[in-house]
Formats: sequence, structure tokens, C-alpha cells
Amino acid sequence: MVPLFVAGNSKLVDIKGKSCAAAEECVQASINFGVSQTLLTSKCCTSDLCNSQDAPEGSISSPNGKKCFQCDGNDCTKTLYCNGDEDHCISTSVTSGGQKVTVKGCASKVVCSSTQSAQIAGIIGTEISCCQGDLCNSAISTTAGLLLFVTPLISLVLFS
Repeated sequence: MVPLFVAGNSKLVDIKGKSCAAAEECVQASINFGVSQTLLTSKCCTSDLCNSQDAPEGSISSPNGKKCFQCDGNDCTKTLYCNGDEDHCISTSVTSGGQKVTVKGCASKVVCSSTQSAQIAGIIGTEISCCQGDLCNSAISTTAGLLLFVTPLISLVLFS
């Protein structure tokens, strides 16, 4: 797997490595938090010493029409337009300067799958939460909003 870290349209870090891996670890994925994007590419083979060539270099794809929330500091209400195969919205926590910070953005389906989450958590943080649908990674959950709406209604009915 080759992680490529990008900020804006500038490549920050391109890490290349070769090793043995399970078939489910051979992925193409993208995680986009707006201020930075991580592209994961791999090239897998099944015979002895077959990995002499590098994996293909990742490239930033064009927008795909999907939208997710992204965070700018504590403000997680900005809209991020997803690229390429980023078909899920993601929320996760990372530690920055000793503080736990929430980051939100777009991700490929493979980033959100249970088999890949643990492996990718080392790159993007822990407590990964994914959803499908435009702007589904908002800070306010539907359940909490519904509870705040229904509780006063129940009180009104009971005490009227």
C-alpha cells in the first residue's frame, strides 16, 4: 500500500513500500478532509518475488457530486465536495498537539469497511464513523434532535 498525502494540490509525502500482504489489504482508497487528502494505492500479485515494480502513483480525481461536512477548527459546518470514488462521509478523531480533534470529510467505501478500518486507523485516527448520503456526517444526530422535539410534547400531553 502506498499512502500519498496531499494538501491542496501539492504533494506533501509519498511513501512507497513493498511487502507481503493479504488480498483484502490490496486497496485503492481516498480520504479527503478538505485541507488534506490521503490517497492509498497498491499493486498486488500472487507469485514469489513478483513485487519488483512500484504501485501506481495516486492522483486526485475530479469532483463526483457528493457532498460531506468538513471541519475548520471547531466549525464543522463547511461543505466539502467529494472526488472520484469518495462515496461515503466520514467523521473521526485525531490527536493534534495533545488535544483530541474531530475531523470530517469524504472517504472511499473501502476506508469504511470493518476489515480496513483498523489498518487505516493508523493513518487517519480512531473512532471512525461513516455514512452514505449528502451531508450525512453532521454534528447533530437525528435521534437526538427527535428526542429534543418529542420530550416537551410528551410533557405537554401528560401534564395538560
